[in-house]
Amino acid sequence: MSTINELSAVTSVSGGDLVPVFSTSNGDARKCSFTVAAAYVGQNLGAALATSLTASSYLKSTATTVAVLPAAATVGAGARSTVTDANATTFNSVVAAGGANTVPVHCDGTNWRIG
Repeated sequence: MSTINELSAVTSVSGGDLVPVFSTSNGDARKCSFTVAAAYVGQNLGAALATSLTASSYLKSTATTVAVLPAAATVGAGARSTVTDANATTFNSVVAAGGANTVPVHCDGTNWRIG
């Protein structure tokens, strides 16, 4: 059996490629596809991260422009960001580019809104 340093390097991978995984329930190494590993991470780690986020001080995100915001329907209600080119500052109005206002924005599932 080769050690990790004796294996050839790859420059790209596909979902069917296999990686070694140590199985604690079996006490040995097994093989797992990237597709299976990704599904496991999505179901287990993704669910844990989506439960809640708690910060003891503050959260900081990088400001962006209105054009770079993802579609509201894609991110869903509750997403938050900050934009640097809003053309208004009216609370809860739909944000639009064309100005020089830096404002926080939130997604209602249909639109990005100021506030």
